[in-house]
Amino acid sequence: MKKIGIITGASSGMGREFALQMSDYDDIDELWLLARRKSRLYDLEKEIKGKTKNRNLEVRGIEIDLAGRKGVSAVRALLEVEMVTNADNDGFCITWLINNAGFGTYGTFEETPLDKELDMIDINCTTLTGLCGIALKYMNKDSTIINTASLASFLPLGNFAVYGATKAYVLSFSMALAAEVSDKGIKVCALCPGPVSTEFANIASNGARREVLHGLPADKVVRHCLKKAKEGKHCAIMALKWKFKAFASRFVGKFYGALYTYRYCKRPVKK
Repeated sequence: MKKIGIITGASSGMGREFALQMSDYDDIDELWLLARRKSRLYDLEKEIKGKTKNRNLEVRGIEIDLAGRKGVSAVRALLEVEMVTNADNDGFCITWLINNAGFGTYGTFEETPLDKELDMIDINCTTLTGLCGIALKYMNKDSTIINTASLASFLPLGNFAVYGATKAYVLSFSMALAAEVSDKGIKVCALCPGPVSTEFANIASNGARREVLHGLPADKVVRHCLKKAKEGKHCAIMALKWKFKAFASRFVGKFYGALYTYRYCKRPVKK
């Protein structure tokens, strides 16, 4: 049976790091890299093939728009084709699903384009939920799902309202899903990082902020997450300061947390 690992948002940031680090795993025969930027996927394919110790690994860069129900349907179609293709070879199993695709926006809800906020809900929530739903039927004991949430999932945030809400959904959904599939031996881990050195800020600020402030290295965050997921942990938070903030959020009223961040945690946005 062929063993497949699937990574969404694989062309940059933590998605790229997941691909590089997982390329040596012996429980993956084929690595699917899903993203919209074809040239970056091509470069990543070449990089993986040049470094991996798993010489039998097949890497597939798949250019795809994952947003919303259409994105979920597109991935479902790929899996159905794969099932037919492997019908004579004992089929396939998804050993890893990394739901990493997503984005955020800086600014108040009122001032942020509504279409952009709705697109964020589509990719951060609808796509992630749908891919979990269609992948489970192809998973076996010891298969693993990692859903990228955020430190923002622990408390409502002013100037980050919809993003924080989507990540709160991801964390809540991941915990419930972990409980429901635990009897099957399937692991689910929510990755909840604080600032990470990726292009997140550049996209969220519409180019006003090139880099995330005080971001930690993406490779270290991903390595820690993979370790915790293998151990069967349901939540991965690497840095001590992130763990402290997640814990302290229990003692802060949700409204007052949102009010404080609205007044004192403003981020630049290019109009």
